[in-house]
Amino acid sequence: MPTYIEMPKLSDTMTEGTLAKWRKKEGDKVTVGDIIAEVETDKATMEMEAFDDGVLQKILVPDGGKAPVGGHLAILLAEGEDPSAQIKETEAKPAAKKDAAPAAPKKEAASVSAAVPDNSRVKASPLAKKIAKERGVSLAGVAGSGPGGRVVAKDVPEKGSAPAAGGSAPALASIPPDASIKGERIPLSSMRRIIADRLLASKTQIPHFYLHIEVDAAPIMKLRKQVNDAAEQNKEEGVKITLNDFVLLATAKALQAVPKVNAAFAGDAVIEYPNVNLAVAVAIEDGLVTPVIKNAETLSLKQISAAVKDLAGRARSKKLKPDEFAGGTITVSNLGAYGIERFAAIINPPQAAILAIGAIVKKPVVNERDEIVVGTRMSVSLSCDHRVVDGAVGAEYLAALKKFLESPALMLF
Repeated sequence: MPTYIEMPKLSDTMTEGTLAKWRKKEGDKVTVGDIIAEVETDKATMEMEAFDDGVLQKILVPDGGKAPVGGHLAILLAEGEDPSAQIKETEAKPAAKKDAAPAAPKKEAASVSAAVPDNSRVKASPLAKKIAKERGVSLAGVAGSGPGGRVVAKDVPEKGSAPAAGGSAPALASIPPDASIKGERIPLSSMRRIIADRLLASKTQIPHFYLHIEVDAAPIMKLRKQVNDAAEQNKEEGVKITLNDFVLLATAKALQAVPKVNAAFAGDAVIEYPNVNLAVAVAIEDGLVTPVIKNAETLSLKQISAAVKDLAGRARSKKLKPDEFAGGTITVSNLGAYGIERFAAIINPPQAAILAIGAIVKKPVVNERDEIVVGTRMSVSLSCDHRVVDGAVGAEYLAALKKFLESPALMLF
């Protein structure tokens, strides 16, 4: 009997995927563990492994084609099977079931299914599913504001404003471009669509406010040089600490000091997390991904450095696993390497805060003796969800962060 290769669920918010590229062609032998295709999800492009041995007999979804989670992508036959007979049977009965209903009941069932979308597989609260059922809307593709991206009652769209069950998401609302100006039309990838959808939801549904500080980066630069020089003298290969490694460690330490920022809004409550899971913004070809360093408060500077290098490297080579994107409690975005001195970032829901790190620059500053001297400064901005973090709490957190960044030796104990 033929085995179907199905569209895998590669992220908690994924409802459909794009078959970006087949790595195997029809007629190729497939072994368990082989990389057979690249699948573009709502978060990244990932490699898809084979779970069965056999021969890739027929590709049903070509490069660039879309399929819902669980949809058939290709047909795999065991070696020695008669391909013509198996394919013919499969094509003749694409959706046959043992307990097939008569035509009239099937038509009625189809009508009911269309009227009441199936939200059973969507990560949502019971109340959200109840409201969605009453409104007759699908929760597929809805950006949840609850813990871990869970859809809660306030996220449920009004009737007619959500994508139909099993269908493609509608075009995102926007001001149409000037038709008199000619340009190349580039369709949104799954990743760009979800980025647009989630950040629009974040900016319109989360009450942002922004706090900015400037820190003396000279102590970090000095300690970084000492650490790297010592590693070189000890011939520790692969150990090269970056300025961002210090920032990530300071972020985790400061959250331990001010845990109210390490939280999320849950509709009728605020969830305060006991562990710090750092989501680190990594730029890739098609957008931005945020792999997560779990339990960062328990890691040393070298461990955080190694984790970032590993996650970023695998993100760019499309080898991250779905669970490595999930569970972030705060995001750090650093554009210093691009020469950006200061910016404010949009919160990555359902988190309550995001840090924006600018470039280190030399500028005139006034020292303790009221003398104008050359200083080494770095801008840090904190975007906060005002439902969770008040101004005083955000300021307290930045004060703790500043202390660790300006006295980095405190983080090493």
